[in-house]
Amino acid sequence: MNFKQLDVSDYDILKVFFKEQPYSLSIYSLASIIAWSNWMHRALYAISDGALFIAGEEENHPNDRHLILPLSSKAYPSPSELHHFARKLGFDRYWYAPEDYLEKLDRSELDSYFTVEEQKEFTDYVYLAEDMIRLRGNRFAKKRNLIHQFTRDYLSKDRVEVQTIRPEYTDECLNFLEIWCEQYACDEDLESSLACEKNALITTLKNMDQLESKGILIRIDGEVSAFGIGSRLNRTTATLNFEKAFPEFKGLYQFLDNECAKRLFSEFLYINKESDMNVPNLAKSKQSYNPVFRIESYRLILR
Repeated sequence: MNFKQLDVSDYDILKVFFKEQPYSLSIYSLASIIAWSNWMHRALYAISDGALFIAGEEENHPNDRHLILPLSSKAYPSPSELHHFARKLGFDRYWYAPEDYLEKLDRSELDSYFTVEEQKEFTDYVYLAEDMIRLRGNRFAKKRNLIHQFTRDYLSKDRVEVQTIRPEYTDECLNFLEIWCEQYACDEDLESSLACEKNALITTLKNMDQLESKGILIRIDGEVSAFGIGSRLNRTTATLNFEKAFPEFKGLYQFLDNECAKRLFSEFLYINKESDMNVPNLAKSKQSYNPVFRIESYRLILR
């Protein structure tokens, strides 16, 4: 079976496989998979017998070559089927096997075919959309206070404008991203998560319509100072793929987060804010929003 490198132009062909996909891990967003595929971290795909197979390869880490779970009308492939597919395609491992998938399996059968390893850096944080919109109760008092400060200092003085990201704003968003990345040294290490995220954001911003991504931007004094971009994950869950704001505006991140929940995700039950990549400050920030659950990711290595 020949694998083809995944590209933006493949979105319309492949989105049918993701329409009813059952998994809650953010990796199972087609828009995200395409955006994060680049010269260094390549995503490839093949279609066979009505199933979609997606593989990942890293130029500088050949041992990390892997499949993700296949997507087809059969929502939950058995361990024996997964083992057969991997052997047939020449892979020795799967990445991003979600906790909610493993819970449906006979563990003894799974262990007979695979060694199971947790991928702690890819554990996602999932929130109730209603919580993110309302911010009710003592749990969210600090968030409400920061939004109040931002409202007092900027919004109430008519210095703030919230807009849907449209194609005519792409260049302004890219310029904001360059300035943000200068502050956080995104380009110092081309293999860093920030550098890879920058490339993924550029791809997303240039192809919002084709990837069916949705986003908002926030202007302060007419200048783009923050934006958030999300995509549908499954029937009940959306993913907040990207969220960036200038740190000098106190309360801006919290205001942006709340606006994204209200404007982008009100039709969903859950919002997945992806993983913390084992970055302590990011973990602290994600935990501060009181996730209703975290969904773990596992690596399945063929025996």
